[in-house]
Amino acid sequence: MLELYGKLAAEMASESVSAPIPAWWVRAISRLPLTALHAVSRGFAFMALKVFPYRPRVIDTNLALAFPELDAAARERIKRDYYRGYGDVMVEIIKSATLDGEELDRRMELIGLEAVQATLASGTPALLLAAHQCNWEWILLAISRRLGHPFDVAYKPLKNPWADREMLALRSRFGARLIPAERLTRDVLARRRVPRLIALVADQEPVDSDRRHWTRFLNRDSAFFMGGEVLVQRLGYPSFFCAIERIDRGHYRVSFETLSARDENLGEGEFTERYARRVERQIREAPTDWPWSHKRWRLQPPNASD
Repeated sequence: MLELYGKLAAEMASESVSAPIPAWWVRAISRLPLTALHAVSRGFAFMALKVFPYRPRVIDTNLALAFPELDAAARERIKRDYYRGYGDVMVEIIKSATLDGEELDRRMELIGLEAVQATLASGTPALLLAAHQCNWEWILLAISRRLGHPFDVAYKPLKNPWADREMLALRSRFGARLIPAERLTRDVLARRRVPRLIALVADQEPVDSDRRHWTRFLNRDSAFFMGGEVLVQRLGYPSFFCAIERIDRGHYRVSFETLSARDENLGEGEFTERYARRVERQIREAPTDWPWSHKRWRLQPPNASD
């Protein structure tokens, strides 16, 4: 199911992408009550944990290195709850195809969005950074629905054209403008004075980028994208961090925090370091809600021995 994410299709001079409609069967499944979809997801979670284990070695290794202070039983509980939460997020993403806007409002509590709106209302573009925590896809939909200003989101097109198209359809339901990540800098520079919110989810490994920031993250040498830092330093945009927590099954609280002020003078790597520290704190506060099955640490730091 993870292979459900956005499609590169179209256009304008800015090279944004127009929104397709989700496949009929995706919409049909989506019309099931969320309680029913959550019941199905619990079954999938059991299968992934006990019957056909999904990347158990990757998860066990990541948890052992991130939480050496925990015993095996505690890490196993995180692993079990990770599968459950991850399964819920997958069916919630499918539910996005037909989720009513008012129901989305009830399920996504947004705290501090007014500060972002005030920045945009003053005519100043802003940057928003988030992480792959809890249901990051519903964050996109909730902001799209309630921001009241243009909302542009960087995304990485999937290799599978069908999955790419379906995810794009889900993500753009409430008006977000999707920009392929490799074209983001060009788009931002071409429209640098347009007051809009530009979003990046930047906690994955920058395997396709030569410019990386290395830091200690979850007890390991880790590389981070520097795209957000480049935009903040070059254009002086203010930036916000979007924190999310699961408050109940299918219910989330999202908080907007200032990450850097407009035209703030930051040293090399300082902005990315702030982001990495905030993401790490969020993970440690709710470790079951971060994707431990992802192969996050494939890159080696430049000074690593062969």
